[in-house]
Amino acid sequence: MGTSEWQVVAEHLKRMLESIKFGSITLVVQDGKVIQIEKSEKVRLQSNKTR
Repeated sequence: MGTSEWQVVAEHLKRMLESIKFGSITLVVQDGKVIQIEKSEKVRLQSNKTR
């Protein structure tokens, strides 16, 4: 991957990291190149139960 390709990947990752609270970000690599970035975000709901 060339420098400009890495800059594009880095910019996408930066935006995703700024917008996620809980979850994961996965890079999909093929032939040594990032071909896909996936974001899976978790939403945690507070329980209505009292302990």
